[in-house]
Amino acid sequence: MPTTRKWLGSAVRGLRSFAYGGAGERPRIGLALGGGFARGIAHIGVLRVFQEEGIPIDCLAGTSVGALIGAAYASGATLDDMERQGSETRFRDFGRWTLSRMGMASNERLEDFLRKFTTARYFEELKLPFAIVATDIVRGESVYFTTGEIGIALRASCAYPGLFLPVEYRGHSLVDGFLTDAVPTRAVRALGANIAIGIYLEPGELKDKPRNTIEVIGRAFSIIQETQDPPWRHAADVVIEPDVHDVLWDGFIETPRLIAAGAAATRAAAPKIRAAIARHIPPPSSDSEPVRTR
Repeated sequence: MPTTRKWLGSAVRGLRSFAYGGAGERPRIGLALGGGFARGIAHIGVLRVFQEEGIPIDCLAGTSVGALIGAAYASGATLDDMERQGSETRFRDFGRWTLSRMGMASNERLEDFLRKFTTARYFEELKLPFAIVATDIVRGESVYFTTGEIGIALRASCAYPGLFLPVEYRGHSLVDGFLTDAVPTRAVRALGANIAIGIYLEPGELKDKPRNTIEVIGRAFSIIQETQDPPWRHAADVVIEPDVHDVLWDGFIETPRLIAAGAAATRAAAPKIRAAIARHIPPPSSDSEPVRTR
């Protein structure tokens, strides 16, 4: 695959330039994409800046919408296609209203929605190591998916409590991964990342009273998160926080603004990313052969 080799060579050269010419083997960089419904489109802007700067991504992990964006990117989908699809997305593309004591909708359509980006069905078919995070609602623990079918893992990670039905899988009752890993930095560490960069999509305060049950639940979870010191922050070298706090959960029409916010936040975080990379590149050995010039 000459195109892939060409991109990889360019990425490595870009990293060296980005890190001010550090010597030695470069660190493995992992990107952890957080949840946030429509706000997750900001991840596309983050990924675009990584490409522009030539910063390689060695592994990815995603929670909720971050799992969808991550799966698409890890499969080789282009950012232009992802942006176009983001603008066209509506609730009916991934949700179907239903009557149940366990939730108001099913997200079975997510498996078909993923096929808009990739034909890959299994993690083993992806071009980058990738993990999807869900939560076992009974045990209150994170569940990491790194092998097997992508679709069922994606549905589990996106099963927002109270809105979508829990996903029953191999004895587990699974819901949205944001409950235990709002930003899956620990998952990219488990994939071998030396540098974990998290993208957190803060929902912030609503301008008005909640419009419906979904916004009541969402705001309640947001308040809980704001009063905690989450473990995922301690596992992050850098946290990128796009300014998307006032975008509602279904604000897909805000796609251009969301992508711009993701890109702006990533450029602002560039000095911290640069410093993290430099810290992980060892200095040249004192007994190394000197560089010869002609």
